Amino acid sequence: MGEWKEMKFSELVEINPPISLSRAKEHFYIEMRDMEPARRYAYPQRKRPLQGGSRFEEGDTLFARISPCTEKGNINQASGLNGEPGYGSTEFLVFRAKPGVSQQDFVLYFSKWNEIKDYAANNLQGTSGRQRVAKEAFDELEVIVPEPDEQRTIASVLSSLDAKIDLLHRQNKTLEAMAETLFRQWFVEEAEEGWIKRPLSSIATYLNGVACQKYPAKDAVNRLPVLKIKELSAGITDSSDWATSAIDSKYHVEAGDVVFSWSATLMVKLWDGPKAILNQHLFKVTSEEFPKWFYFMWTKHYVVEFVSIAESHATTFGHIKRGDLDEAMVLVPSSERLNEMTLVMEPLFGKHITNSAQIKSLTALRDTLLPKLMSGEVRVEGVVKSIEEAKA
Repeated sequence: MGEWKEMKFSELVEINPPISLSRAKEHFYIEMRDMEPARRYAYPQRKRPLQGGSRFEEGDTLFARISPCTEKGNINQASGLNGEPGYGSTEFLVFRAKPGVSQQDFVLYFSKWNEIKDYAANNLQGTSGRQRVAKEAFDELEVIVPEPDEQRTIASVLSSLDAKIDLLHRQNKTLEAMAETLFRQWFVEEAEEGWIKRPLSSIATYLNGVACQKYPAKDAVNRLPVLKIKELSAGITDSSDWATSAIDSKYHVEAGDVVFSWSATLMVKLWDGPKAILNQHLFKVTSEEFPKWFYFMWTKHYVVEFVSIAESHATTFGHIKRGDLDEAMVLVPSSERLNEMTLVMEPLFGKHITNSAQIKSLTALRDTLLPKLMSGEVRVEGVVKSIEEAKA
């Protein structure tokens, strides 16, 4: 492989490249909520008339410049533009590869490197409210990068992992849609007479978590991460709290367990992270009488209604009460019909859980390799075999 060269970051990429957009038509629009740290791409969800903001084209890197998105690493590649340019929030910078100097996908992964993210976080400006990193800050950043051919090779390794991760995410979306369609068909459109009505609270146990701050970890061995509402959405991170693993095991959450957030952000999810301790404001949902898919889908079915109930509670954080679970009525089919449904539903849930576990594994591998490849600590030659093994 060739030599690595030192240059300014602004020499490696074009920052906020000029793009002419007509005010007479609507354009693809990407805003901060379309950018997710764990994903490679940011897709436009809408078109709208030009209102200023950053301009970009397919393949450009969108780099969040506002706290706390900077620290979280909201950095994605613009995609799904159908060959048209787009525009978006003024709160991200646009990085574009320079011909003969940098390679498009390498720019994305290089921007995701902690060295770059930390630099941005350390150069935030402003004394009140949210802070921002200025475009000019990158003029002072010196970087060491390989030749474009090696950049392309490095990016291809990381892209192969992201491609598999993206495929698994799309598979899970399809599995979720299939489960939703079947549930609606069975229990809304074609519900049979004679099925018993029971309260949601009677088909499963909704175990509230504990105040984990009362049970701090005493050492680095006998401890588990704390599963809070934030972790339910974003997963366990470096900023997650830890508690002693000596807490009653009924409050332990394993991959595949059903977790229901009943306060603030209401959601129900199949937990796909490591073993953790259930914090208060979350229910761990289990049943000895009914299969997992049944109480998961019925809980999910009522989430929209629970959100409305929570919003009507004039409190700082909306929430539901156990009484709301008592009032939510569930249709229970005969044992024979339930068994028939389970034969269809369980494979969907099993595949979803397997996919989620593989997503976690591949994501961890990608996140481990990225800084090593970007710094030159590890060269591509020794990486391909381990990736193939992880993807198998």
